[in-house]
Amino acid sequence: MIVVGLALAGLAALIHVFIFSLESIAWTSKRARATFGTGTVEQAESQRALAFNQGFYNLFLAIAVFIGIAFVVAGSTAVGATLVFTGAGSMVAASLVLILSDPSKAAAALKQGVIPALGVIALAIGLAV
Repeated sequence: MIVVGLALAGLAALIHVFIFSLESIAWTSKRARATFGTGTVEQAESQRALAFNQGFYNLFLAIAVFIGIAFVVAGSTAVGATLVFTGAGSMVAASLVLILSDPSKAAAALKQGVIPALGVIALAIGLAV
């Protein structure tokens, strides 16, 4: 179950790296504007600094998960699991904030929160056994 938890957390981290790329690198692109509903290039441009910063939050969470996975694989389970729980748990918390602050963003919240939540649950079960 530990492997399942790490795989799910790793997948969630990859999703957050993709979100980072949309927010911090390609914010005004057609794909990013469609994904985040920012409308015109001008509207997206007015939000660029905020999106750039937010993208890095997503990247840092992903990095924490990747480093945690590396520690677990290297045999430092306590350190690695702590990092995975912190990174993936923060992804889940952010998705809850999103859905509570704007219920119309429920689909986005589920896309960014379900996989890390499953990863956290599977990892916790795997470590408890």
